[in-house]
Amino acid sequence: MNEALQNLLTRRSCRAYKQEQITKEQLSAILEAGTYAPTGMGRQSPLIVAIQSPEVLSRVERLNAAAMGNPDAHPFYGAPTVVVVFENADSPLGKSDANLVLGNLLNAANAVGVDSCYIWRAKEAFETEEGKALKAAWGIPENYIGAGNVILGYGLSEGKRPAAPRKADYIKII
Repeated sequence: MNEALQNLLTRRSCRAYKQEQITKEQLSAILEAGTYAPTGMGRQSPLIVAIQSPEVLSRVERLNAAAMGNPDAHPFYGAPTVVVVFENADSPLGKSDANLVLGNLLNAANAVGVDSCYIWRAKEAFETEEGKALKAAWGIPENYIGAGNVILGYGLSEGKRPAAPRKADYIKII
């Protein structure tokens, strides 16, 4: 089977991580792949922020946990890296563009041997006063809103599940 298709079929979300940081080369490859996601009219409207600072990652995780209604939760599952993708709210295709970037990040991670998981609530986390302050500190314009988070790291075996069977009526060919 084609290597690219094999990568797409074998990627799984991981929800338990080792504390070991991914390599700079792996992070660079994953982020570059994100920048090559298709975007409407080639505008490249999303912005990507990679966080490896434990202090900053903890702050963003706390905002995410509060947005889910459980401030004591750990929705980043111990992953040592989180990538936040922001969508341009002024672009009619901003949400779609950002989600294509998120998909590329997830698939690129698998391709370079890094485990990942898509974590929601970026919008809610960065609508808070603390989230807005972080965006401002990072130079993210106000018209950008959180689209999603991708956590990255080396997964523990208990963090991975096999693929669920595909539903019977998933595809229709007309």
